[in-house]
Amino acid sequence: MVVEAGAASPWRPRRHVGPAQLPTPGRCVPPATPHLPIHLSRRLREATVAGHTVLLVRNGTEFSALGSRCPHHGAPLSRGVLKGKRLRCPWHGACFNIKTGDIEEYPALDCLPCFKVNSCSHVPLPAPSQTSTLSCTRSRERSGCHSQRRPGGSSSLVGVAALVCAETLRQEGFTGRIIMATKEKHSPYDRSKLSKVCVDACLIFTSYLLLQAVSVDFQRQKVRFKNGSSQKYNHLLIATGSHPNPLEVPGADLQNICLLQTPEDSSKILELATGKNLVIIGASFVGMEIAAFLSDKAAAISVVEKKEFPFQNVLGSQVGGVAMKMLQNKGVKFYMKTKLSELKGKDGKVSHSFAACVLAPFPTGASPSSAFLKGTSIARDSSGAILVDLLMQTNIPNVFAAGDVVSFPVALLNGKQSSIHHQQVAEAHGHIAALNMLKKQKELHTVPFFWTTMLGKSIRYAGCGEGYTDTVVKGSLEQLEFLIFYIRDGYVVAAASLNCDPMVSLIAEVLCSGKQISKEEAE
Repeated sequence: MVVEAGAASPWRPRRHVGPAQLPTPGRCVPPATPHLPIHLSRRLREATVAGHTVLLVRNGTEFSALGSRCPHHGAPLSRGVLKGKRLRCPWHGACFNIKTGDIEEYPALDCLPCFKVNSCSHVPLPAPSQTSTLSCTRSRERSGCHSQRRPGGSSSLVGVAALVCAETLRQEGFTGRIIMATKEKHSPYDRSKLSKVCVDACLIFTSYLLLQAVSVDFQRQKVRFKNGSSQKYNHLLIATGSHPNPLEVPGADLQNICLLQTPEDSSKILELATGKNLVIIGASFVGMEIAAFLSDKAAAISVVEKKEFPFQNVLGSQVGGVAMKMLQNKGVKFYMKTKLSELKGKDGKVSHSFAACVLAPFPTGASPSSAFLKGTSIARDSSGAILVDLLMQTNIPNVFAAGDVVSFPVALLNGKQSSIHHQQVAEAHGHIAALNMLKKQKELHTVPFFWTTMLGKSIRYAGCGEGYTDTVVKGSLEQLEFLIFYIRDGYVVAAASLNCDPMVSLIAEVLCSGKQISKEEAE
C-alpha cells in the first residue's frame, strides 16, 4: 500500500453494521474454575430501552450504554470480560473502549454504537432522545481510501492488514492519497470464512487495483508492477501475505486437485464434493473445517495427515483428538501418520472414485510472499519473512510491513522474532503501522487470538504456546466442555477451550495485562 501526501480524499461517517446471526456457542465455565488475577465481571447487563437492546456497563461510579452485540460475529457482550475501560468479546477476543465504543483489539472492524446515559438513583438508562442515535466517535466508512483503476499502488496486497492500515489512516485524520494494490481480482476479504461456510460472499472492501508488484526501488521510493507501470510513495506498507509451498509429488498437476485460497476455490470444492467422494490432504484448521462443513454434503470424506492428530503442533494431541472424534462421529475417515507419496489419475483427473482432492493450506507449509524483494537492502530472515520491530517498521525508512509476510518480536516468546499467521494479528499489525506512518510512536501490544469452527462448535485459543512442555485440563474432554492451559517454564503461555466462554477471552486479558498465571494457579 502506497501512502502519499497531497490532495484530500473525502470520507463519510461509516454506518453501524448489524451483527451476523450465528448460533450461540457454549456458555459453561468448567467446574473448579482456576484462580486467576482477573475475574469475570458482574457489571455488564443487557436492557431494552425504547425498543433498543443496549449493554449497560458499570465501571466504578460511572455508567456507559453500548451496543449489546459484537459487530464481528454478533456475540453477546454481556458475557464478555471487563477490565477498566476495556470490554473484550467472549467469542473471538475483540476489545472495545466502553466510553467511546472504539476498537482497541481486533478482529472486529466496526466500533460499537454509544448512547448517552442519565443516572438516577444509580439506575442508568440511555436518554430517550438518544436511543436511536449512534455516537461512536470513530465510526467511519471502510471505503474511505482513495483508490482508482490507474497505474499505481504498492506491493501485491491481500487481506486485512492493509485494509486496517488504510482505515486507521483515515480515522486518524490523514487526508493524502492512499493507493491499494493486489494481484488478486478480489479486494480484501475474510478468508477465514472460506473453509467454514464455503461461500464467496466474504468481501469487506470495495476499491482496489489489479496490480502485482515485481520490485521496489527503496532509494527512489518507487514500486514497479508486472504491467510495466510504477508508483512513487511517501510511505509504503508491504502486506503481501504468504503462499503455499508447491506439492512435489507425482500427479500434483491433476485437474481436480483444489487448493483453497480464493472464493472461486471454495465454490469449486463445494460443487465437486456434493454427493461425491472427497479426500483432504492435511488435517490443519482449514482441512478440518472443510471436512466438517462437507460432512453432510459429500458422499464420503477421507483425511490424510502425516501427524498423529489434527493441528497437533498448535493445540496438541488432547484437543486434536477431540476434534478428530467429532468428525469421525460424522463418518469422516482419517488416515493419520500417513505421508502423501503420489496422486494417481485418469484422463487428467484424480482417480480411485474420488471426485476431488483438496490440499488444505498448507500441507507442505507456507512461505512469505517476498520474492520480489530479493536483491534489495530490506532485512529478511532465512524463510524470506520481512523483519520488523514493534512499530512494524522495517530497516528501510518509511517502509512498513504487516501480516503473514513479517517476522516480528513476540512478547509471549520473550521478544523472539516469529511469524504468526492469524487474522487478528494481521489487523493489529496494520493498525500499528498506520499510527507510526503518522509518527505516533505506538508499539505493538497484542495477544494472538484465533478460533476454529466445526459442526457448530468453536474451539478458541489465545496466547502463544510454542515450546510448551505441559498442560492443565479443566472440565471434560469427553463431554466436549473443557479449558486447557499450555505451560512453559511453570507459567501459562496459552489456553484453548470448547463450550467454556468467556474463559479464553479472560485469559487473553490476563496475558495482555502482563500478569502471569502459574501452573499452580491454573490447577
